[in-house]
Amino acid sequence: MSAVAPIRVLVIDDSAFSRRTITRMLERSPLVEVVAAARDGEEALRKTLELRPDLITLDLEMPRMNGFTFLRLVMSRCPTPVIVISGRNGEQDVFRALDFGAVDFIGKPTPRAGAELETIEQELLRKVHAIRQLRIEKVRARLDAGPTLRAAARQRSSSAPRVVAIGSSTGGPAALMQILGSFVEAPPVAVLVCQHMPEGFTRGFAERIDRLTPFAAHEAENGDTPIAGAVLVAPGGRHLEFEREGGRVVAHLVDATASDKYAPSVDRLFASAAKQFGAELLAVVLTGMGDDGREGVRAVKQAGGKVVAESEQTAVVFGMPHQAIRSGVVDAVLPLPEIASVIESGLSAGAPRRGVRSA
Repeated sequence: MSAVAPIRVLVIDDSAFSRRTITRMLERSPLVEVVAAARDGEEALRKTLELRPDLITLDLEMPRMNGFTFLRLVMSRCPTPVIVISGRNGEQDVFRALDFGAVDFIGKPTPRAGAELETIEQELLRKVHAIRQLRIEKVRARLDAGPTLRAAARQRSSSAPRVVAIGSSTGGPAALMQILGSFVEAPPVAVLVCQHMPEGFTRGFAERIDRLTPFAAHEAENGDTPIAGAVLVAPGGRHLEFEREGGRVVAHLVDATASDKYAPSVDRLFASAAKQFGAELLAVVLTGMGDDGREGVRAVKQAGGKVVAESEQTAVVFGMPHQAIRSGVVDAVLPLPEIASVIESGLSAGAPRRGVRSA
């Protein structure tokens, strides 16, 4: 049996210290080979076309050619998975980079180059190791398709959900924007979002949803009530759960612990929402690495709710949807463009239930 070839990585950063540090962290893994480093976008583009790496780590602030121009050119000439490594004060630039085709990002602990950069090593290696699961052609297809056309209002059925809980990870920000941005006006459902994202970025992501879709949106706070036409985004590094207080269902934020695999956790959001909303809940599992959401969808189904998973046809990473499907409780497996109709009209409105299987 032949050994698996290492993941070949190109490191791009205008700081020599950051290039050396990121290279050193990556090379501590026997599964990774750093094939080159580049200090600006022009050099990076030449090396990408010459070396054809499996993965690129990218600092957006570069001389001669910025990260956005680099991303546009790479995705058109040599589509390659790109992980952005950015300071937390540049979250809007990160989301713009995701629009240009970056597949994930990591927040630098400090905007300046320093020893603190090594604190991202575990997260960096986890995301690099998982890149083999990523389907870059799905990213390319999304970019080629352009913005999703906004759909006209559809007739709601008696089974239409009152609350929609959505879980996602790698590829999720773009998928969420595609779904929520497809509506002409926000439907009368409350939306709860659990996107795997580090602390310091979820507030900006909520602001982006609020600005670019018909939904009102903000990062969830203790005491928030789910409201029709509005989105609550789970804060990075904390769990979003719900409890009943004085006849109202309100948000309750729980700090993550060192033993938590995911924070925020899709499983915890789904289980908590299922307890409070029962048959009025629709749970949606979108693209992402890992298995977060698999136990949560079981809780949703047990409480009488419905479950939808994104299909392999459109998922950038099929890990999370596949694990949800393997639970055996998913009601429908749908490509991304068809999920909005289920959110608005319910599953009984003729949504196809294709590809549902438990293994």
